[in-house]
Amino acid sequence: MELYEVYLRHPHISTDSRQATQGTLFFALRGDSFDGNRYAASALEAGAAAAVLDNSEVYETLTEEQRSRCYLVPDTLEALQQLAAYHRRQLGIPIFAITGSNGKTTTKELTYRVLSCRFHTYATHGNLNNHIGVPLTLLSMDRSTEFGLVEMGASHCGEIALLSSIAQPDFGLITNIGKAHLEGFGGEEGVMRGKGELLDYLLRHKGSAFYLQQSEALCRMVAERNDLEAIPYSTTDLKLVGNDRQFLTVSWHGHKIRTHLVGEYNLFNLAAAIAVGTYFDIPEPEIVTAIESYQPENNRSQRQATQHNTLILDAYNANPSSMEAALRHFISEPSMQPKAVILGDMLELGSYSAQEHRKIVELLQEARIEEVFLVGRHFTEAGADCYPTFPDTDALRTYLTEHPIANRLILIKGSRGIHLERLTELL
Repeated sequence: MELYEVYLRHPHISTDSRQATQGTLFFALRGDSFDGNRYAASALEAGAAAAVLDNSEVYETLTEEQRSRCYLVPDTLEALQQLAAYHRRQLGIPIFAITGSNGKTTTKELTYRVLSCRFHTYATHGNLNNHIGVPLTLLSMDRSTEFGLVEMGASHCGEIALLSSIAQPDFGLITNIGKAHLEGFGGEEGVMRGKGELLDYLLRHKGSAFYLQQSEALCRMVAERNDLEAIPYSTTDLKLVGNDRQFLTVSWHGHKIRTHLVGEYNLFNLAAAIAVGTYFDIPEPEIVTAIESYQPENNRSQRQATQHNTLILDAYNANPSSMEAALRHFISEPSMQPKAVILGDMLELGSYSAQEHRKIVELLQEARIEEVFLVGRHFTEAGADCYPTFPDTDALRTYLTEHPIANRLILIKGSRGIHLERLTELL
């Protein structure tokens, strides 16, 4: 495979010409509103060692010297995916895939730290969990990597099957089945089918799947695949320690685990990481230390004290399942400060949107949380009769500038597209 030989000499991949530094291998990907082929010349001028194109017209406009460093293929995205799949086979290391409606990234980060106690592990960075991100993750692994941990996201059936064919996992874990991307999946049964594609791959290739025994949906999915090697785990051995009101603290086999996570719903993520560590013979004290070392970032359940308030910032993403779990924990959390809630729309729910946003508003009313701010079109339609609503984050920013909030414990949660994290500087 000629392109693979080029990759071995230039293993740093770029899909953005602005990041095509000296010696990179540039893939000219296409999008709905752009054609990366048109930036191939600038990538080469910036120092890219080679470029992969699929637009022959653009290719012909390049200089002879530039064309000598280009590879013209039928489809650059398919070439990237095929290159990653081929590289994964050459590595010959165990690959562990994680998907699910909620908790994918937290589970991945916890599991990464646990596996790193024994293996030189490489894990998905940031949100590189789609049809482009998974290939880039695999191509970031080198001969020093002993274990690969790949996060897989999906919003439609068929996507996990594609990602599995590229990553070729030996092990897999579905964190849960929830109300995420209902517009694309067409309901919770569609979510089960889509996420179940990982189990289908593992079944066909004699892989092993970890599953949460306390999830009726996951138990059903495993039972439907009779010959699947399935490894159960649960939160039974994790006992809540109630003297830490800020962060989740548990006892496990005589060990106290002091996490930097917020909310009892993270017990399932802890249990998953512990189960994987136990399976791979990592000593319990090392598992404890590894879990305690993880501090959430990137607006994922971060608790932070500002000059005026205490924030629980969970604005990376939201769906009905994660929104309800975060709210119920927040409602039950003891606090010396009065509480306030800022919620942003849950996106990609399609025809389920109105009823799911209304359910959240009803939960707020039942809990009698009076200081509530709702952001986005869907929450405006669902909660305008009950709470202050704002069409977008900028509108709420203007309001908070004129009406500052102080001495509050504030939950901030919404889908990434609402950009609620932009409020933190005012709080």
